[in-house]
Amino acid sequence: MAITAGPRAWRRTAALQGASFTVPFFLGFVLFSVVPVVLALRESLFTQRSSGLGFGPKTIEFAGLDNFLRGLADAKFWAGMGRVGLFAAISIPLIQVVSVVMALLLDAASRRVAARFRLPLLIPYMIPGIVATLIWIYLYSPDVGPLTPFLALLGIDADFYSGELIWVSIGNLMAWGAIGFNMLIVYADLQSVPREIFESARVDGASELRVAWSIKVPMIRRSLVLTTVLSIIGTLQIFSDPMLFRSMTPETVTRDFTPIMAIYDWAFAQGDFNYAAALSIILALVVGAASAVFYRLTNKAPTS
Repeated sequence: MAITAGPRAWRRTAALQGASFTVPFFLGFVLFSVVPVVLALRESLFTQRSSGLGFGPKTIEFAGLDNFLRGLADAKFWAGMGRVGLFAAISIPLIQVVSVVMALLLDAASRRVAARFRLPLLIPYMIPGIVATLIWIYLYSPDVGPLTPFLALLGIDADFYSGELIWVSIGNLMAWGAIGFNMLIVYADLQSVPREIFESARVDGASELRVAWSIKVPMIRRSLVLTTVLSIIGTLQIFSDPMLFRSMTPETVTRDFTPIMAIYDWAFAQGDFNYAAALSIILALVVGAASAVFYRLTNKAPTS
């Protein structure tokens, strides 16, 4: 008994020490994720009412599901959801395709060449989003930016703040920051694949294009699902990019242009925190449902 007690106690201690490293994460998760959701759920069940003609004191009353029913019937909120959903359906596949192509090119290159290009391709992701947005707003500006005069020399009259190009401008900004991150995850997954598999395919006469399409891409399926789910979550909750564009073109980017912008407007411009909380819960459910459906459809085991 004395011989086996020592190793058992050591393993138990090692397990507790390992688990202790997860404590900061779980504390942050509870503090910044669980607690806000619980508070939002609580606030969404109440509403503020004013007596008289609206000049009297406001009282907090239990509203039940009234705020949720109001949100489900909010045409402007769902119009913003539709705009963002269409944007996500177009931009995410394009970003993923470019990321995969770049990762495949790096994987096909020598280690020395790949090492030279990995960091420069990741720099756009490392730049804070607000800073990147301000840079691109300057580049897009028809008054001081260089893009409009350059395109004018080619006979192209482009207004990056117009209704026709605003989503292209925002999409380019998102791609500029997301491609490097997705590429790095896919490239790391490719590096974990045994090289012998690729060599065997080449010996059998497969071209580099065939190896990439038939072997490499299927083997990075999990990383593609991961990056796509993260892209869905981030795109449906887009806020800072259109919010900064609104400062330049408020007639194009309205206050309810995206769901998050509508929630922000209800909470901090109109002061209806209860309704904003209900809209945030609805948005969270939509984002969770979209991510779950995509994951379920793309993570099925292949049938023989």
